[in-house]
Amino acid sequence: MSHTADDERERIRDRKKRELQRRLENGGDPTGDGAATSDEPIAIEGQRHLRNVVDDHDVVLVDCYADWCGPCKMLEPTIESLAAETDAAVAKVDVDAHQRLARQLGARSVPTLVLYADGEPVERLLGAQDRATLEGLIDRQS
Repeated sequence: MSHTADDERERIRDRKKRELQRRLENGGDPTGDGAATSDEPIAIEGQRHLRNVVDDHDVVLVDCYADWCGPCKMLEPTIESLAAETDAAVAKVDVDAHQRLARQLGARSVPTLVLYADGEPVERLLGAQDRATLEGLIDRQS
């Protein structure tokens, strides 16, 4: 890992800590107004839930996955770190539990990643992706 990537991660962590501290000091809910990004992937519970997440956040990366999928399991640490270290919201859709939603998202294979910006899907990627690719997509939309 490059020194620059380490510095960037530390900068993002520090910024998120300051934002959380500011919200707590102002007597606010630490999650803010619902539009603050989560440090963990959001487990999507259905179409309406996904729409709410997409509407509440500027940039959302949706991971369509299956528990039995090897490439999905390999991608999981990357998805978790993107949720913790980027400004994008990261959501996960279990394609077995939500087959209709997966079809609507165009997930004909897993993993399928869909990037939303300003409420609209702007990218769809099939298969496991490396962190740099996903960070680049998120950064272009942020």
